[in-house]
Amino acid sequence: MSRCPAAHPEDPTPCAGLPVVTVLDRKNAGLDGCEYHGARFLASLDGGRVYALPDAPSKAALRVFKAAATTRPYA
Repeated sequence: MSRCPAAHPEDPTPCAGLPVVTVLDRKNAGLDGCEYHGARFLASLDGGRVYALPDAPSKAALRVFKAAATTRPYA
């Protein structure tokens, strides 16, 4: 299984399912990601935002937003 675009190439952790969110930076550049890597990517940004993809499970973006608050960014 390929990894989601939000997973850092050097991060060995597996995805937590299919991409369900888009994480954007301040300039609106972003990546789609699973909930785990989406949260880690969001935690790495200053002023990032998260949006659920159209077919995402209910409250996926909210879970990613909350998880990012307690997730360490990838070094």
